[in-house]
Amino acid sequence: MARIVLCAGSSHTPLLTLPVEQWTHRASVDYANPRLNLSDGRLLTYDELKAEFGEPHTSGVSTEALRLKADVCQRALDRLADELQAAAPDVVVIVGDDQEELFSTVNQPAIAVFYGDEVITYGKYGADSPDWMQTMGRGYMMDEAHTLPGAPELALHVIKGLLEHHIDVAAAARVEAHRKTGFGHAYGFIVRRLFKGRPIPVLPVLLNTYYPPNVPSAARCYEIGEALRRAIEASPLDLRVAIIASGGLSHFVVDEALDRRVLAGFAPGQSDILRSLPREALNSGSSEILNWILAAGAVDATPLSWSEYVPLYRTPAGTGIGAAFAVWQNVDETGAAR
Repeated sequence: MARIVLCAGSSHTPLLTLPVEQWTHRASVDYANPRLNLSDGRLLTYDELKAEFGEPHTSGVSTEALRLKADVCQRALDRLADELQAAAPDVVVIVGDDQEELFSTVNQPAIAVFYGDEVITYGKYGADSPDWMQTMGRGYMMDEAHTLPGAPELALHVIKGLLEHHIDVAAAARVEAHRKTGFGHAYGFIVRRLFKGRPIPVLPVLLNTYYPPNVPSAARCYEIGEALRRAIEASPLDLRVAIIASGGLSHFVVDEALDRRVLAGFAPGQSDILRSLPREALNSGSSEILNWILAAGAVDATPLSWSEYVPLYRTPAGTGIGAAFAVWQNVDETGAAR
């Protein structure tokens, strides 16, 4: 029987792939973004955000302040990589969202499982891109089309198991025209940053968090996670499986209250917090919280053994991302994973 030996979550913001000196590129995007999302569902320009909330984070966006936060994030990623190595999984299920990298409005499934032999990344940020985008592209494995090993046998068991538990899941088996499409940053970042160069087979779960009208609710994502666990554990394959949620938490306007509410919902017995998150709080980048909710549903009786939260403000009015890193894992009285 396959068994889940580790569940984790990691933000995948471009800030984690760039030196602090280049974070200004992301800040400039915020200044120009006419749809900065608040957790009440409103979309504002930067000037509107500033008019309503002022610029309380001026001192927190200096290069030195950001460097200190970047160091915390990189240490957290190092710990996640070490935890994954110690768990020694045979397969890593990555729960991510596709942002017009593999899918498009031609076909945008609410949830899909990839069961191909090869997971090919989208080489979007090649040599013709600006230098900072090339740096980001390398961090996302999107500088060229990288080929990663898939986990087709387990993926087929997962697809069958999800269907048996009333999850109508889409299935994909290959990447066509991989110079123009492929797996994106939600998947490449996890492999590049956490796998330590090991060729661990990847089982991608693609959740539509960004694009209405078929974005699943928070409650539904938790149910899908519960069904994912049952499907994995019903597989006759003798495999150690890790699940990693990629993305989140709040962005493009940091909402620390929302982020801390989500983290509180990961405690055993607190799933109602996650299930009840309103749709208006989960728009745009903040929608990636749904990836974490799905993962939490797969380990709903398992406590967080470790977490780190860093609000990364990059403009004085508070745009940026609530960066989070976490591990769910049962430990015995000696502190060893079991």
